[in-house]
Amino acid sequence: MDVLHVDCHSCVARGTACSDCVVTVLLGTSDGVVELDSDEQAALKALAGSGLVPPLRLIPGARRVQDVQSPPDLRDYA
Repeated sequence: MDVLHVDCHSCVARGTACSDCVVTVLLGTSDGVVELDSDEQAALKALAGSGLVPPLRLIPGARRVQDVQSPPDLRDYA
């Protein structure tokens, strides 16, 4: 399954294109992450193609990096 990961925080168009983006229109101002599966993407594409909602305006920038491990406890090296 093809999943589209929409992270509004890393979108280069954030702020300038938010008011005309399907994520904002359907979900309000997004402070988080949205994942759309292939069926949801097809539905949004059909709605946008019919002019019922604006298209996705996502322009991905750099994603935020998240730690996958806790930092080492420096006391272990003393």
